[in-house]
Amino acid sequence: MMAAVDEDSFWRLIEYCTPDSPDPGNRGLVAALIKTLGSGPVYRVVGFAEQLSWALYRLDRNELAEGHSGDSFLYARAGAVAAGRTVYESVLADPRVFEQFTSDGAEELLYVPDRVYLDLTGEEWDRRTRYSYESYSNDDGWAKG
Repeated sequence: MMAAVDEDSFWRLIEYCTPDSPDPGNRGLVAALIKTLGSGPVYRVVGFAEQLSWALYRLDRNELAEGHSGDSFLYARAGAVAAGRTVYESVLADPRVFEQFTSDGAEELLYVPDRVYLDLTGEEWDRRTRYSYESYSNDDGWAKG
């Protein structure tokens, strides 16, 4: 499907793996991502992890966090990513769009790189991405002013 994973190919991969029918908990999306990335190579898994962390990091903003704690906020952000590029960009443009995402968003999406990396290499994922996707790690998103 693709070689390296840049931002555009990341979103194409999300779209390609999104089921046509309702997908509670994004289980179908996660399974399709694992299968697709599972064909290798490892650098594609690493690229996916980098793009996923960047997308989540960009959503780590004070105006989106209302009503969420650390983990629930992370899982809701994962849900916004799982919803695809159009919805994701709508959230960035208008924080009110984020209200539809709850803590049962897409926690399993966070573990896709770990699972595929283990399947491909037989080793645990032992690497950090350039951006942390943990809640409250984006200093600019939490700056007052």
